[in-house]
Amino acid sequence: MTTLVVTLVALLSLLAAAAVSRRRGGTVVLTVSGASMEPTLRAGDRVRVRRSPGAVPQRGDVVVVEEPGPCRPGEGRDGAMARWVVKRVAAVAGDPEPPYLPAWDRQPSGLVPQGRLVLLGDNPAGSRDSRHYGTVRADQVLGVVVRR
Repeated sequence: MTTLVVTLVALLSLLAAAAVSRRRGGTVVLTVSGASMEPTLRAGDRVRVRRSPGAVPQRGDVVVVEEPGPCRPGEGRDGAMARWVVKRVAAVAGDPEPPYLPAWDRQPSGLVPQGRLVLLGDNPAGSRDSRHYGTVRADQVLGVVVRR
């Protein structure tokens, strides 16, 4: 009985620590799939991602972001599990909007709005990115890739 209680307490402590770590930051390791970031990253590469909740990435950073919508035709989102994509930050809030943004996402000011990012894959021919789904909320960013 005592062993069961100790095991249960240890498990609850581990879960609580994981929840705190998830909110506060830390790092996670993810495996890349797909060709959207070639030649920088290839399918099967493992990347270390620095989680910094609330931090806004800088232009040029490679980020992991919650998929802004179905990236492939016919795919739905069941809401059960977040899907992540790896992209490069091409523009941040206050930057001029790039000409490739969809017309429906353009602002009268011609600037990327506060709290939004423009993301591109390094392999334009094999990437679905802001050219397709417009700007992305900065709060959808899981973190910045710090190394392969």
